[in-house]
Amino acid sequence: MAKAKASVFFCRECGFESSKWMGQCPACRQWNTMVEEPAAGKASSSPGSSIRRKGQVKPALLSEISIDEQDRMSTGFGELDRVLGSGIVIGSLVLVGGDPGIGKSTILLQVCRNLAKDGKKVLYISGEESLKQIKLRANRIGEVTGDLRFLCENNLGDIREVMEAEKPEVVVIDSIQTMYMEEITSAPGSVSQVRECTNVLMQLAKGMGIAVFIVGHVTKEGVVAGPRVLEHMVDTVLYFEGERTASYRILRAVKNRFGSTNEIGVFEMQEEGLCEVENPSEFLLSGRPEDASGAVVACLMEGTRSILLEVQALVTETNFGLARRTAAGTDFNRVNLLMAVLEKRCRYDLGRFDAYVNIAGGMKLNEPAMDLAIILALISSYKDRPVDPSTVIFGEVGLAGEVRAVSMADHRVYEAKKLGFTTCVLPRLCMERLKPVKGIRLIGVANVREAIAAVL
Repeated sequence: MAKAKASVFFCRECGFESSKWMGQCPACRQWNTMVEEPAAGKASSSPGSSIRRKGQVKPALLSEISIDEQDRMSTGFGELDRVLGSGIVIGSLVLVGGDPGIGKSTILLQVCRNLAKDGKKVLYISGEESLKQIKLRANRIGEVTGDLRFLCENNLGDIREVMEAEKPEVVVIDSIQTMYMEEITSAPGSVSQVRECTNVLMQLAKGMGIAVFIVGHVTKEGVVAGPRVLEHMVDTVLYFEGERTASYRILRAVKNRFGSTNEIGVFEMQEEGLCEVENPSEFLLSGRPEDASGAVVACLMEGTRSILLEVQALVTETNFGLARRTAAGTDFNRVNLLMAVLEKRCRYDLGRFDAYVNIAGGMKLNEPAMDLAIILALISSYKDRPVDPSTVIFGEVGLAGEVRAVSMADHRVYEAKKLGFTTCVLPRLCMERLKPVKGIRLIGVANVREAIAAVL
């Protein structure tokens, strides 16, 4: 008789299964991603089979499917609703990831409180905290009313029975790495357990029309722990960004089947929990230095929202033979490219100077419209001449030194005017398409030399 397999190997990135270890995954071509897991025994029934009934499987015509506004639920947070795409979709599976202590459990508990207050039946399942610990956190965020129930359990079989008996409208699983199935012999948090538990939750969400939120821990590389196939199985993937020492948090969607992935939500961590920041531009520009060289204000777009932030640069003469370059909040290679454009097209000798570029507030953005602001911040620090603090700058810079047009220039100008800025430096092509805006002076530039002459 053939010897039964004692273990199999899974790829952490794509979930590829193999009977032997390989240095490179043949599916996703990544190196050193194969991990060993015990082989799973054959189950008597497939996961989620209890929610399927004989005779209920029937195809439908597109004209027979009705869609109304009641298919979405508001979370009580306008910022979160925007990122999700106008609210929570019934029967959706949402993965929420982020660093430990960033606020994943806090915001989901606040969402549960808001949904229960609106009359929704909500079930919060924790595999990491006891009921007393959850109550301590709930007391901090405020009074909880409505049909919001809590369960501390790690066995997904028991959780499935509770969901089928209670029939909640929204379920929160905190976290997926602590859940396990008895049919799988590997430990909780392993590749096999995470994949199979998510599959069961997906079947429950689609079969019973339950909106399920899954909390996922991240690795030191910043990706959700477990196989990347977990991200392919869910409908929406949300990531919390920001430093734990900072007060604000950025919520970003990297996958969304029901909306755009370009929207972001800005929250501030306070004593009573996470609060919305409705005007992030004013929040990010607070505390700007006065008459300081190397500091300019740029206007960027995140989805349909325009955000003003401060770009800082510091250019100092190097003490060694090799100049140092550092970029925080933007692409390091992009900064090197822009400095090469200044050296070649504008004849600035920057090879003897160290250059440091920082996006104030800890934001991490790579939109090309920030190119012109980075260049003018570098030259402002190089010449030690401050830029007018009432000036906003945006535009993409090409390798020939030209300033290229960017999208949604009118939204950027109106946002700058709303916050009290009186001058806007923008690409000349964008200026030609814009109507005159009362209260703000528009300066169109065609290349980097014109921009430097207009501002410095």
